[in-house]
Amino acid sequence: MAPLILAALLFSFDADKPGEMAKGWVDCTGTWKVVADESAPSKPNVLAQVSGEAKTPFNVALASETSAKDFDLSVKLKAVAGKKDQGGGPVWRVKDAKNYYVCRWNPLEDNFRLYQVVDGKRTQIATADIKAEAGWHTIRVTMKGNAIECSFDGKKLIEAKDDTFKDAGKVGLWTKADAVTHFDDLNINGK
Repeated sequence: MAPLILAALLFSFDADKPGEMAKGWVDCTGTWKVVADESAPSKPNVLAQVSGEAKTPFNVALASETSAKDFDLSVKLKAVAGKKDQGGGPVWRVKDAKNYYVCRWNPLEDNFRLYQVVDGKRTQIATADIKAEAGWHTIRVTMKGNAIECSFDGKKLIEAKDDTFKDAGKVGLWTKADAVTHFDDLNINGK
């Protein structure tokens, strides 16, 4: 039996130029740019959804060269602003800007949720209540087959099973409506 080879990717955005989209990333919806953030876990840059205007219901940026089916990923995020919505999280097994899984944290609602988005319609799979102070937090998602585990700051809050998206897909980042959010250190270990 051949050994299992895992691909590992880390996006720190530190080598990217502020004011532009990160190299190897695609801005599907929303307005995404690399920005300098002195509070970033890895300085000096982060990838941010910067528009405070809700032009689309969901804002998606994708790492264009990714393809993952089973993986362990983590991302650090900081909610910066938003009146209708705040926070965000990772997307995975992405077919396109309207079909994917997303796990997101919303500090305005004090919750952490797992969704499937099919043809642009979001359906909740699981939820957990959570209160978190302002600042940087870490979302971790593990997916194997149809089993999904989601953790917030090292605490597993969601375990679910879903068969909506069975194939490998792109990985990226997500916010909703007017949420201005900074993301750093997207780490993907998968096959």
